[in-house]
Amino acid sequence: MKAMILAAGLGTRLKSMTDNTPKALIPVNGKPMLEHLILKLKAAGFREIVINIHHLGEQIIDFLAANDNFDIKIKISDERDYLLDTGGGIKHAAKFFAESNEPFLVHNVDIVSNVDLKAFYNHHLETNPLATLLVSKRNTSRYLLFDKDNKLCAWRNRDTGEVKSFFPNFDLQKYTEYAFGGIHVISPQLFEWMEEWTGKFSIINFYLSVCVKTNIQAYSPKNIRLIDVGKPEAIRLINNHPPAL
Repeated sequence: MKAMILAAGLGTRLKSMTDNTPKALIPVNGKPMLEHLILKLKAAGFREIVINIHHLGEQIIDFLAANDNFDIKIKISDERDYLLDTGGGIKHAAKFFAESNEPFLVHNVDIVSNVDLKAFYNHHLETNPLATLLVSKRNTSRYLLFDKDNKLCAWRNRDTGEVKSFFPNFDLQKYTEYAFGGIHVISPQLFEWMEEWTGKFSIINFYLSVCVKTNIQAYSPKNIRLIDVGKPEAIRLINNHPPAL
């Protein structure tokens, strides 16, 4: 099984901690968030990981070398010249995944959760959509909207009232809102749908543009717990009261 860790972000929410350290190497409960995630992926059975880098990316390369890549096959998708956002970053790493029919898991480096990653991956294999998105009912301002068959149909910002959907005669009341958890499983056929997408772009904007023509599914396991540790208050909370994840 293969996975990709999105670790190229600037970490602007963690200023000034990220002035001299990439976000992925900020310690959380005693270890860099990147180390926590690599070990979780390894324990779940993933044997090859691609990590994208940008801000102070050489520190990530040195960190991996100092730890012998944690005895797992790790490749670097280098975005140090130009940060490509989530969608552009995934497309930039296509050479690591496109030659195989094997789906791959994508995981934001700053997400900590109790999700069984192997079960999530296997669910995608069984249902076989273009992509499966981990979602939950947590409170946020921005939501993805899914129909009764758990198929992605729209996006909504509750604070501004903005709605994005390519479905005709879209009726907001007919859909269920979920918050995206920053973890998804992708079939490599997705790169064929990305051919006209270039440069820097959001994976969510891409999903919204293609979901009317293909199947982007929700995955919402019971009792899901998820923490975004890309914020200072979350790091302080998790350091003082480590969750049982």
